[in-house]
Amino acid sequence: MTDSVDRLYQAVLAARDLDPATSRTARLFRGGSGKMAKKLAEEAIEVVIDAVNGDREAVIRESADLIYNLTVLWASAGVRPDDVWREMSRRETLFGIAEKLPKSALKLAEPATPRPVRRPIAAIDARATRKRR
Repeated sequence: MTDSVDRLYQAVLAARDLDPATSRTARLFRGGSGKMAKKLAEEAIEVVIDAVNGDREAVIRESADLIYNLTVLWASAGVRPDDVWREMSRRETLFGIAEKLPKSALKLAEPATPRPVRRPIAAIDARATRKRR
């Protein structure tokens, strides 16, 4: 799988500067990370829905879309597949291949960083959000 993802990643890098009129990848890059993240989330939801519905073939198709969109987002963020594989290897060493790093262990393993200051949540007046005619 890593070879396939590496080839996909290289193809994404090669396509990012193509004409957005003819290249889906270039169009995603032109749309920015927000557009890329939205497409990735949409594909993830489609995989989940198809899996819950038991549609194996749809899960395969949507998973391919999900991996493609994840790879585009990685390229945009400057993340290489090798970076992700290294993290997977690190986790495997600590917790086993199928385990995710527990939040409590993550806090112990990382240096303490100050928490960002959170802005207060403001209530939205429903009347103000209605479309004005």
